[in-house]
Amino acid sequence: MSPQRWPSRLWIIRHGESAGNVARDEAHACGADRIELAARDVDIVLSQKGEEQAQALGTWFATAEPGDRPDVMLASPYTRARATATLFRDAGGAVGAVGDEPIYVDERLREKEFGILDGLTTSGVASVYPDQAEFRRILGKFYHRPPGGESWCDVIFRLRSLMDTIALHYAGRRVMIVAHQVVVLCLRYVIENLTEDEILAIDNQGDVANCSVTEYRFDPEGPQGGALKLVRYNDVVDHEGSAPVTAEPDRTTGVRG
Repeated sequence: MSPQRWPSRLWIIRHGESAGNVARDEAHACGADRIELAARDVDIVLSQKGEEQAQALGTWFATAEPGDRPDVMLASPYTRARATATLFRDAGGAVGAVGDEPIYVDERLREKEFGILDGLTTSGVASVYPDQAEFRRILGKFYHRPPGGESWCDVIFRLRSLMDTIALHYAGRRVMIVAHQVVVLCLRYVIENLTEDEILAIDNQGDVANCSVTEYRFDPEGPQGGALKLVRYNDVVDHEGSAPVTAEPDRTTGVRG
């Protein structure tokens, strides 16, 4: 039998509600083309609700046995993801002394880059860059790459590399990833060997909620000596009572998942 090459458990978490999520809602409410933000996307912080969500998730995990909690934590370099991971850890969600478990930042987990469309609402893209709106309509979100930005395929390319690193360094470990909505979806595409139609159908069913849990467990009976098997997706039920959980609608092209 070949040695296990995947984590025994893998949790993928979308960050808590951010100030960018709040600003996006406000932009749509007033019909604005642009989302009013004074910072780079990478520097957008959690809202108060987002902090509460991250702490509640960590508190809920802290009630579990050590074998049901992560012993490796990876995070996007974006402030909102790192803050979510830190609040989760400090609430006792990870194995080890509070504050001592390292959080490994990996740039491959960063948000999808939107290039010239960054900060625009959907109506803003149609108004400011009607040619890009048409390209996106024709190509679809999976393949459309705005100038200076990424397509979903570009995100998937870097996530394949990330999963190779996880297989190399964290086989048999319990790994948690804290990242962004598109990253959650694209990791499902990679791990489950989905097609474009399958992942877009999942995306169309509903948005990835802030601080929701997507979980895989290693199945030794899976193909090629074992594989990661989906246990739950976009799950907010277990910790929903502790803090409000938001599912941000995918109404914008340019920010901020």
